[in-house]
Amino acid sequence: MRPILVRLHRWFGIGTALFLFVSGLTGAVIAWNQELDALLNPEFYYARSAAPALSSLELANRVEAADPHLRVTYLPLGVVPGRTLLMRVEGRRDPSTGQPYALGFNQIAVDPATGRIQARRDWGALSLKRLNLMPFLYQFHYTLYLPTTGNGIAIGVWLLGIVAIVWLFDSVIALVLAFPSFKAWRKSLAFRVQRGGYALVFDLHRSGGVWVWGLLGVIALTSIGMNLAQPVMRPVVSLFSTLTPEPESNPELLAPHPAGAASLSRERIVALATAAGQEMKLSAAPGATFEIASLNLYGVGYFKPGGDYADGSLGNAWIYWDAQTGRQVGGSVPWRGSAGDVFMQAQFPLHSGRILGLPGRVLVSFMGVMVALLSATGLVIWFKKLKARRTAARRAKAPKTVVFR
Repeated sequence: MRPILVRLHRWFGIGTALFLFVSGLTGAVIAWNQELDALLNPEFYYARSAAPALSSLELANRVEAADPHLRVTYLPLGVVPGRTLLMRVEGRRDPSTGQPYALGFNQIAVDPATGRIQARRDWGALSLKRLNLMPFLYQFHYTLYLPTTGNGIAIGVWLLGIVAIVWLFDSVIALVLAFPSFKAWRKSLAFRVQRGGYALVFDLHRSGGVWVWGLLGVIALTSIGMNLAQPVMRPVVSLFSTLTPEPESNPELLAPHPAGAASLSRERIVALATAAGQEMKLSAAPGATFEIASLNLYGVGYFKPGGDYADGSLGNAWIYWDAQTGRQVGGSVPWRGSAGDVFMQAQFPLHSGRILGLPGRVLVSFMGVMVALLSATGLVIWFKKLKARRTAARRAKAPKTVVFR
């Protein structure tokens, strides 16, 4: 059995090593995404004026009035003192072509006191410029910038999800191989630092993997949960626990709406969200709103200004509304719902480490480096053994010299 497991571990490792190396290093960096982005691009994050801030809804209206070609799709409802308001935008449809206007950007930084746009960028653009570097790394981490097929399948997201599945199975195999016998268990936890060289590389791979094995499993599992939530994770979880349907599968949204019906205003949605939050006894007021016109969907998150990531918790509450009727069509409130719902809520907080706040993010950065290290040392071990096998094969094929006496 062990030879089979060794072969499986070898080929699983080779197949996933490069992907895990890249994902590990980028994951270690993007654990500090906002802090590094603000350090690199202070003009995008820090407001130029110190006057009192206008309401976010008023600021969004001013931005749209100044440029009728765009519409605000994501709007923080609270302003952090001294900071800009970061809005997501998209082009409205050009009546003459039926296609969205090409804006050249999808995120803007707005001075909350004046409504003037301080900076613009195309978040997620394939660019290593200072303004685009952190969004680039963030998106590269889970998409590899591979294209999306005509039927909506994101190749990179699927590929990394499949890599995570292989990685999860391989981590179990690796743990079995790391303990060849009960008596020699201490060797599987030790590092031969003084010997150095290949012995240390081997120990870093084997013993290093054993020490962090549980955390590796969490990262692999949550990678599947985020990259392949709909096709894999939710169907599997639903075998054990009932899951609340997600808003995009709600029949009220899928049903045809009256032709020419107008969407409700952001102001109306925020009013509905405020009342709903009070009724549900949520701990925070509405903190942001987004709109997906293609789904006739509004979403409202509940958090304090600057609390987008909900550090130290299971995440923020999000409630969804039909954009034309104002009816609630779904929602997710941390720690509410079935066991399966709570499990799905935990995917991003666990994967990012934010469920533990600052210590969790430090831990995730460390684990990102460890994932890269395990991938690199695994390849070194494979090349070393491959060279040894080839040398042995050449010797076996070499003609034997006959000595006559």
